[in-house]
Amino acid sequence: MEIIPVLDLMGGSVVRARMGEREHYRPIATPLSRGSDPLDVARGLLGIGAFERFYVADLDGIAGKDDHRAVLRRFRSEFDLELWVDGGIADLAAARDWLDAGLGHLVLGSETQTDAALARRLCGDRRIVLSLDFRGEDFLGPPALLAEPDAWPGRVIVMTLARVGSGAGPDLARIAAIRARAGPRKLYAAGGIRGAADLADLARAGVAGALVASCLHNGALTGRDIAALRDTHAYAQGREP
Repeated sequence: MEIIPVLDLMGGSVVRARMGEREHYRPIATPLSRGSDPLDVARGLLGIGAFERFYVADLDGIAGKDDHRAVLRRFRSEFDLELWVDGGIADLAAARDWLDAGLGHLVLGSETQTDAALARRLCGDRRIVLSLDFRGEDFLGPPALLAEPDAWPGRVIVMTLARVGSGAGPDLARIAAIRARAGPRKLYAAGGIRGAADLADLARAGVAGALVASCLHNGALTGRDIAALRDTHAYAQGREP
């Protein structure tokens, strides 16, 4: 089970995301850093565990405003981390331009796609991650994208926006439904994860990893918890942790 910290960026700051209600997001207040500067928050998160990658939601980019490429360049210069970035990209030229910039792996969020064409075109690229976005029972995106697993890349996020920052627990039923259709693809859960018990449930459901934020900032998920989850996974795979 891989743990991937989340940074939600808006107006140059990390914001506290809750239930997908972006108009209400405000700069984060966290014991992990002195303020909401993205690099300071990232340093605080890295003090919890030796994470290999971060997920970044560029909320300004998703909203069609100026993106956070300058912030991402600062990340690349300071941290030896892989970034998964959703910036609202929905056309091939913009996707190629973003990938050519070498800032990380590109997340295609279903909520900003108009059809399945871009995912279908790029699904064989190892730098592509697809986020299947849901709000309640509603899929946010073109129905064709949800209906065509062959258009999905090797890594798929199941994002339940109404549970983000809610502490309501992960949407295990939704994840199980996508798991049944995803074939060999790796699934990553996002939204509502409260701590180690939820992560253990997700691991049993065949999830490869989880995107988390609130439980890291409020201390419900500790470095010891993360190490234990990694050790358990290593033994399950028949190798030394």
